[in-house]
Amino acid sequence: MFKVLTLNNISITGLDRLPRESYEIASEIQHPDAVLLRSFKMHDWDVPDTLQAIGRAGAGVNNIPVEKMTAKGIPVFNAPGANSNAVQELVLTGMLLSARNICPAWEFAKQLKGDDAEITKQVEAGKSGFVGFELPGRTLGVVGLGAIGIKIANSAIALGMRVIGYDPKITVQGAWKLSHEVEQATSVDDLLTNCDFVTFHVPLVEATKNMINTERLANMRDNVTILNFARSGIINDEAVVAALDSGKVNAYVCDFPSNLLSNHPKVIALPHLGASTAEAEDNCAIMVAEQVKDYLENGNITNSVNFPSIKMRKQADQFRLTVAHENVPNILSSITNAIANVEINIVDMLSKSLNDAAYTLIDIESPLSESVQNEIKAIEGVLNVRCL
Repeated sequence: MFKVLTLNNISITGLDRLPRESYEIASEIQHPDAVLLRSFKMHDWDVPDTLQAIGRAGAGVNNIPVEKMTAKGIPVFNAPGANSNAVQELVLTGMLLSARNICPAWEFAKQLKGDDAEITKQVEAGKSGFVGFELPGRTLGVVGLGAIGIKIANSAIALGMRVIGYDPKITVQGAWKLSHEVEQATSVDDLLTNCDFVTFHVPLVEATKNMINTERLANMRDNVTILNFARSGIINDEAVVAALDSGKVNAYVCDFPSNLLSNHPKVIALPHLGASTAEAEDNCAIMVAEQVKDYLENGNITNSVNFPSIKMRKQADQFRLTVAHENVPNILSSITNAIANVEINIVDMLSKSLNDAAYTLIDIESPLSESVQNEIKAIEGVLNVRCL
């Protein structure tokens, strides 16, 4: 019986992927094998010795101490792309809201007084203050062409926009999904100087912190609209507000309200609604539950942010050893020698690495004794060992 601890409310549609005859799931549970969470901050959380996997029902993992988990040999799974349609719809909504001045126009209409005839007069007199513009022919820049960025780029093309994209790490699979009409920027700065709208879909790391700052704003087109539904901190809010006040920037649409932003007339700040749809929550929970299940039962890894993707079919009459380890020379030979020394035959083996971490699946004809498992655990560089 696997024990799964939920640190946030997880969609029951996702939890149903974990059969109750073999999984115990609760918000309070001792000695969990896995943790499922959404926004719970794990940095000060005491990690139990039994923990084997963490599943984040969403894309970002800033709330999880990933490096600490890597050092323990614990894969951190996420759900990239599961909420892509929800975020795409919100970005397109933000573009339309800002282009047509919907929010200030709505506020104007809500404050009208008098009978219907008087309100009609006020409407005709005031509507000229909310003249907007249309999207076709405008240029959208998309920074980050993962699942979300690709959807937005393709939808903007369908709306008649010119689209420029930048992502030096775009995958082959991602490139196949991207419209051939999307133009490639050579750098972030190249993209920013050519856009009427720019939207960001990158993680918050040191390289992306304050990606939009005073210097870059000065080089952008006049009346540009900036959208941020990725992470707070990618945009320097103080610099953007100064640019809004000077008239350089037309509007700032984001998912991260603050005292500085919330009451600014040119800011649309939403309460972190990016993935807040029932469909997105279900999709994220389903994806991460299935990934954690496959890891616990078969040792396979899909969509881990700290260990490589690796999958090997497991035969019913074989035993599987999984080893999380550092990506260093000679460690595989030390592991296989420990198995060979007890005259157990290796039927199949697959090893992959991701940066400084590596992971190896070894199928053997007989189960390993606890003493051999402990011998492998003691090898320098080995982080975690499981025998399935």
